[in-house]
Amino acid sequence: MFALCLLLVSLVACGGRPAADSARADVQRLLDSRSAAVLHHDETAYTRIGARTAYENLSAVPFASWSYRLTALHHTGATATADAELSYKVRGYDTAPVTVGRALTLSLTADGKWYVDSDKPAKKSGQQLWDQGRVSVVKGTHSLVMGVGQSADSLDDYRTLADHAVPAVSGAWGTDWSRHVVVLVPGTLDGMAGLLGSPAASYRGIAAVTTGEAGGSGSAPADRIIVNPEAYAMLGAVGKQVVLTHETTHVATRAHTTSATPSGSRRATPTGSATGAPAALPPRPPRTPQRRPGRRPPHRPPHRQGLRLQQRPGEARPGVRGRLDGLPDDRGPVGVARLGRFYRAVGTHKKRPGAVEDALKSVLGVTLGSSRGVAGVSRGPTRLIRAGLASGRRRRRLRARRLSR
Repeated sequence: MFALCLLLVSLVACGGRPAADSARADVQRLLDSRSAAVLHHDETAYTRIGARTAYENLSAVPFASWSYRLTALHHTGATATADAELSYKVRGYDTAPVTVGRALTLSLTADGKWYVDSDKPAKKSGQQLWDQGRVSVVKGTHSLVMGVGQSADSLDDYRTLADHAVPAVSGAWGTDWSRHVVVLVPGTLDGMAGLLGSPAASYRGIAAVTTGEAGGSGSAPADRIIVNPEAYAMLGAVGKQVVLTHETTHVATRAHTTSATPSGSRRATPTGSATGAPAALPPRPPRTPQRRPGRRPPHRPPHRQGLRLQQRPGEARPGVRGRLDGLPDDRGPVGVARLGRFYRAVGTHKKRPGAVEDALKSVLGVTLGSSRGVAGVSRGPTRLIRAGLASGRRRRRLRARRLSR
């Protein structure tokens, strides 16, 4: 009798595993079909095996690749939950796939085939932009702007700003980077926080952050500049340009940003490598127009008070007024070039100790004990922004002077 029981148990066990393996294989094939439908823009095939809304949300995104790898399947009767890794690349921007965790719910149809009821971020993963709604896409000369809940005109404004920022940063930093940016514009602050997988309070008052892998090689997903639309809308035209140029600077310098880079030049986030900019610039005192004898003073619009939002330690202030205090050639392009060499020199060190000291001495000719030199370096990346925007500000000043005559 005992031997007979053992034989029955072994037969049940042997019969159970093939059934489980068969279910996993069926679900993986379902996910492969779902991936093919996304890449081939086949709405009919997609909606045959999953909800139409999910397809509509992501159909405008130019994917170069999209695939799932099933990691776990929990099957109960006619329903199941699946854990999977989603890997995708945006065409023309990602040189390596973005990989994120997803949690899917499945059900069996009347003809015994699996159907995807929902596809959501895994428990510890951030949202993707299409999880928040239908994505609209605007492509620029140097940028790809993707938004949810934004008008076409609004996204086009972001495109214009980003397309201006890229050549400005290249002029200051150099061309040894991708020279294009991906900008994500969610509908709300909560949407921004969802993309970053963090509470909204962590980013209130911050106009934008940049996500990416510090010290990344040439084969990596493109950095994403993620905008807080609520804070960004409170900025004026110059402030908006400063923020996008500031974040683009982080994209350009990413490959040279390592653990040895001064912490004042970058800000850690829950993902470990995001950088940010405050939502507003400090107010500039109003300027009194010069009055010439016999001439009426020129009409100018009233001064708009800037926002004074608290800045957290480690965040880099946008560099409209940033400067390299005390460093030689401070006001010219040579100073910007030397800053770039300093930043690169720090990043080449394998360890943090000694990195800043050696770069200060070899590149800038100052020591860590020099208060003027250190103050300049702490605002280093913003100096690149100032250089990139300087030509535009000079043109506006000259134009204002001509109009006032």
